[in-house]
Amino acid sequence: MKEKVETKKYTDFTPEHIKKYLDEFRKLILKGNYSISINKNRQKNTDFIETYQIDTKKEREIFLALQYEDFCYAVDNEKEAYSNERLYIFCKEYELDNWGTTEYIEIYIKTNILQTKRGDDFLIVVSFHKRNKPIKFQFK
Repeated sequence: MKEKVETKKYTDFTPEHIKKYLDEFRKLILKGNYSISINKNRQKNTDFIETYQIDTKKEREIFLALQYEDFCYAVDNEKEAYSNERLYIFCKEYELDNWGTTEYIEIYIKTNILQTKRGDDFLIVVSFHKRNKPIKFQFK
């Protein structure tokens, strides 16, 4: 039987560390080197994108608007094969259109920058949905 990987929450970051992470994050967004996880385990992402009619232009706008103050914490990847990876969690309040009704939504965004087999950096947006649990901001 496989042991469940113990995930740890990390909050020992400086604003400079998170700004540097976001610089790399933005470069990958602008290059189009990113993907939002859309699969059966990530139904919340699909539902969120459909409910708020988020197209590529809008998702890029949201991602590029992230600031270091939106950072909450980082965690180890709970998947055993990727336990060496650290996922960064942000929460951004954003005005979105819910089929004609404007709403201010707190968007929960969990990200992972990893390297492809060719050695290129690639951004995976693991979570992109309405905040569904309490969070604390590190720099607000």
